[in-house]
Amino acid sequence: MQFQGRSKRKRTGGRLSSFRKKRKSELGRLPANTNIGETRRQIFNSRSKSQKVRALSVDKVTVSDGEKSMTATIENVVSNAANLNYVRRNVITKGAIIDTSEGRARVTSRPGQTGQVNAVLVGKDEV
Repeated sequence: MQFQGRSKRKRTGGRLSSFRKKRKSELGRLPANTNIGETRRQIFNSRSKSQKVRALSVDKVTVSDGEKSMTATIENVVSNAANLNYVRRNVITKGAIIDTSEGRARVTSRPGQTGQVNAVLVGKDEV
């Protein structure tokens, strides 16, 4: 969702006068829609001197089974509660169930915010 600042109208329908212009930090951006493919990332400056790394496409995932972590390759998206159309488009978001070389896993990171995909292995009955 792109945040474009507060509304120019009150709840009653009356006009609100602006008290300042928009700030660079209030800039809205389109969602990353991280896909499966060769790794591509984009870096954005955020507030203060920090940066956000946005993953545009990834092919590796760090999978944890509770005791140890390993790197696996992503095969496809099985289900995604955020949007049903993300499954056929292979878009990865937090909470998506993905097929990996280690088995099925649930994504625990936010690839559009952190630039990486972390997941935990799940059983077949949890899909």
